[in-house]
Amino acid sequence: MLLKSCCIYGTGVVSILMLILGISLVLSNVFPHFVQSLVTKEIILKNGTEAFEAWENPPAPIYMQFYFFNLTNPLEVLDGDRPAVVEIGPYTYREYRPMEQVNFQDNGTKVTAVNTKTYIFQPNMSRGSESDLIRTVNIPAMTVMEKFKDEFIPANIISSYMRGTGQGLFTTRTVGELLWGYEDGLLKALKIFDPELDDVFGLFYKNNASNDGEYVFYTGQQNYKDFARVDTWNGESSLNWWTSDECNMINGTNGASFHPAITKDETLYMFSSDLCRSLYALYEGDVTVKRIPGYRFSPPSEVFANMTVNPANAGFCVPAGNCLGSGVLNVSACKQGAPIIMSSPHFYQGDRKFVQDVFGMNPKKEHHETTIDIHPLTGIILQAAKRIQINVYIEKIPTFSPTGNVRTVIFPVVYLNESVVIDDASALKLGKIVVEDNVMVNAPFILIGLGIVLGIIFMFLMCRQKVPESTAAERQPLLSS
Repeated sequence: MLLKSCCIYGTGVVSILMLILGISLVLSNVFPHFVQSLVTKEIILKNGTEAFEAWENPPAPIYMQFYFFNLTNPLEVLDGDRPAVVEIGPYTYREYRPMEQVNFQDNGTKVTAVNTKTYIFQPNMSRGSESDLIRTVNIPAMTVMEKFKDEFIPANIISSYMRGTGQGLFTTRTVGELLWGYEDGLLKALKIFDPELDDVFGLFYKNNASNDGEYVFYTGQQNYKDFARVDTWNGESSLNWWTSDECNMINGTNGASFHPAITKDETLYMFSSDLCRSLYALYEGDVTVKRIPGYRFSPPSEVFANMTVNPANAGFCVPAGNCLGSGVLNVSACKQGAPIIMSSPHFYQGDRKFVQDVFGMNPKKEHHETTIDIHPLTGIILQAAKRIQINVYIEKIPTFSPTGNVRTVIFPVVYLNESVVIDDASALKLGKIVVEDNVMVNAPFILIGLGIVLGIIFMFLMCRQKVPESTAAERQPLLSS
């Protein structure tokens, strides 16, 4: 009887202890902090770690898709009508982007590398071939007309050459030529005025099987939040294209990696050499990719907003005070003076004016937004889509008859979608981490649950042990008779 009572009361004591321990662990957040501590110590750029191997040679396949805008009414545009374009594509390339010339510095706290990118055409994932013809703005001609419009002799040579060769404001070239380069006769003729002028033009000329310069990254050894953060690019810790120190800052990673232990209220900073600037992304919502939970981050409209909406962007107006509007960025200063304007595809998040100026623009969030889906504990990218549009600023230049009566417009040439989805092998490894994390994080709740179950058992046993008084009174007369 004594042993039975000890077991019953022991169950009650264990139940209370489990409840106290479980609630204490929940309130102190011990297990989540413990898991986070383990992950942040493991995810650093160091030889032999999985994080370094994935950073050095990304295992997931990366694809670059190009969508061109084919001009359908060139003569009408020269007469002052708005351009009408038709989207053609995608032309898809497999992108290989290993880190090369890797060299650790400062006792392993920093690492230098160049990010060489190689593009290989994928016919089975494309709608057309590299020999498809595209009618678009003649970017070399527009560039030199803008550059030499106030210089009499070069301007006359340009006009004479264009008349003699039949060149105009618009040209028809193959996809391959527009992307990777072709020899331009006008540029070649102008080398007498500017010997450094390259006579080959292509939107991504010299970008295939090459890199954008040397990076110095933090390894995350001293602070996990510095994992893969850019310290310097091409030997510089800041840019010099913009008119404010804030806009010239190099912030965040290169967009291919992020630090572990990411929270929903965090701002993720990235530096993009394509955009010639740093930008940031904010939490947008929860997602699931290949059964792995993640957070979706995307750049808010304020990133490319006009200075009237976001005063911090005043430095991106070049020359100083010359602001084009929200949703577009004049990058001519870092593109050898070419009148290149960057935006989101179809001017998504841009001023309505840019959409209305070109017939054929149809911005949609699901197709034209840049997104990054990240596993918050490890910082591993589950899925991402970097979407950028290349435009050209065209206007009537009285010095040059080829510009006709064209209206001033930001003309869309091509937009790209650089995308990646985590590969199955990496997803399987990450899935195991997710399961282990769930077990550790939910351990306190399991303790509380067990405590509640034992408490119920204790109460049941206590009720059975007590004999009701009415039952005892009924039994007494029967015994006396």
